[in-house]
Amino acid sequence: MTAQRHAVVTSFRERLQLVIDRSRLSPSAYAKAVGIDRSTLAQLLAPANARLPRAETLAAVATLAGVSVDWLLGLTSQERPGAEVIEPVRIEGGAHSPIDDRFLRWYAEAETAGYRIRSVPRSFPDFLKSAEVTAYEYAQWPEVDEAATARWALERREHLRRSELSQESCVPIQALQAFAAGTGQWHALPARVRHEQLVEMSTICRELYPSLTFHLYDLRQTYSAPFTVFGPQRAMIYIGALFFMFTATEHVRALNRRFDDLIRAAVVQPHEACELMARLAEEVR
Repeated sequence: MTAQRHAVVTSFRERLQLVIDRSRLSPSAYAKAVGIDRSTLAQLLAPANARLPRAETLAAVATLAGVSVDWLLGLTSQERPGAEVIEPVRIEGGAHSPIDDRFLRWYAEAETAGYRIRSVPRSFPDFLKSAEVTAYEYAQWPEVDEAATARWALERREHLRRSELSQESCVPIQALQAFAAGTGQWHALPARVRHEQLVEMSTICRELYPSLTFHLYDLRQTYSAPFTVFGPQRAMIYIGALFFMFTATEHVRALNRRFDDLIRAAVVQPHEACELMARLAEEVR
């Protein structure tokens, strides 16, 4: 069973027990009310259980408890079905860095749950950046602890090596080209550092594929603001100084669909991205 499925099964078991407790029915009476055997209910509540009930059982439990199926499965924090399912967007200020403590906390929560993380970074993923690149990029951001960020990046790479986590990134090909050429924000970053970063990123890309995948899209054909989808329960758009946080299932699904659109628009596929990084490294002078 995958980590993501395990999280869903665990959430269902915990929330099933919660609605049973609320009902004040005995286990036998509750099983009868939803149309299943007492033994089936016991299996669904067992800690070792690794399966979800049939769709009709899920629907019966949701109807009896007056909750949504998505809530039972842990896909939303909104219990009540109907017109209030779409939750408001939460806007959090003070996001002077795209990798502040809140981002790291959301990342860690998704990582712990075993969720697939999908990101469209500003340039390329922070967890792949060397300590020198991190120090250069965030030198003028006093709220960023460069040493702590570099340690976090190393920990994320090691975690990817040891686990079955899945991390997907959609990156503009122009972002990598600008980094290799030392243009834009990278104009003062030494060629040696840029070369070493591209070589290291190419090596990591090969080592961790397909757990780690890059889809490179062309900014002349499509555009995206930076955003991250932290599994099925949370997504975030970063617009500079503000995080737009989404927890409603429909909102998270919409950003997942946008990520899928970027994958379809990719001009360099994951199995080719590593070679492109290596070629760009050779061009650095």
